[in-house]
Amino acid sequence: MKSPILSITGTFIDEISHDIPHQNWGRHEWSRDFEHMKAIGIDTVILIRGGYRKFITWPSAYLMQHHNCYKPGEDLLEMLLSLADEHGLNFYFGLYDSGKYWDSGDMTHEIDVNRFVIDEVWAKYGHHSSFKGWYLSMEIRRKTKGAIESIYKLGKQCKEVSNNLPTFISPWIDGKKAVMAAQAALTKEESVSLQEHETEWSEIFSGIHDVVDAVAFQDGHIDYDQLDDFFGINKKLADQFGMQCWTNAETFDRDMPIKFLPIKFEKLRLKLEAAQRMQYDKAITFEFSHFMSPQSAYGQAVHLYDRYKEWIHEE
Repeated sequence: MKSPILSITGTFIDEISHDIPHQNWGRHEWSRDFEHMKAIGIDTVILIRGGYRKFITWPSAYLMQHHNCYKPGEDLLEMLLSLADEHGLNFYFGLYDSGKYWDSGDMTHEIDVNRFVIDEVWAKYGHHSSFKGWYLSMEIRRKTKGAIESIYKLGKQCKEVSNNLPTFISPWIDGKKAVMAAQAALTKEESVSLQEHETEWSEIFSGIHDVVDAVAFQDGHIDYDQLDDFFGINKKLADQFGMQCWTNAETFDRDMPIKFLPIKFEKLRLKLEAAQRMQYDKAITFEFSHFMSPQSAYGQAVHLYDRYKEWIHEE
């Protein structure tokens, strides 16, 4: 494969979702999707969250007993890890999201619950050969209350229990398109300046870089003509603090009034080309199965897959 770009080599798996529809896949569909991923060079799958509020991906004794979570009909985490083993994919586990941060604005709520989750998941699933790392799933922007403390403590514990497996975060840039999914508006009037972005993330990185190996900023919250400026700062800061700089190349379109549909290919291309120019280390996406997969519920996804596949094979 001759690729003139920084091609996508990782994808989130949004199995516990709250703003896009569930596709109700079983083992057969997931196995086929892993095959489609590998066909375009994806080597890493990231469970975006082990659970969200009361819905969880594995029958967690702790979460069912102490947080009244629903018992899942099957152990989805075991299934996905087993499939990753079979297909030779690297698997990253995303921590549990209690929802309390979204309700209160204080991220420290996530420390107490996840310190039990980390130990339980590693003890039960750490033997899988595909278990290669951790995703600290608390999405943050700028000066989120308790963010540095929460990410540091949980990242440190993940590394300690798993013999230093890598960790990463995927925050967002507080640009003009950084609006909540439930809002009707597509943009907001106020957005972060380049100087503010650099100052604030320098402070955050200084507090977490010892326990976070990579940062994958979501790329959809800024305009396409701002990509180089913000991406350049991201890369500069990641290099300064010894972290890998990834891009989370969103494959859904934030510019459409319908939330959310597969992105126009040319927009995805603009974002990946910017990451390439800034010499990013890796590109991942949110997320293949809904927005790029040939078996997605969205008919447009297979066409995005085809256009992308043609592009990465260009001579």
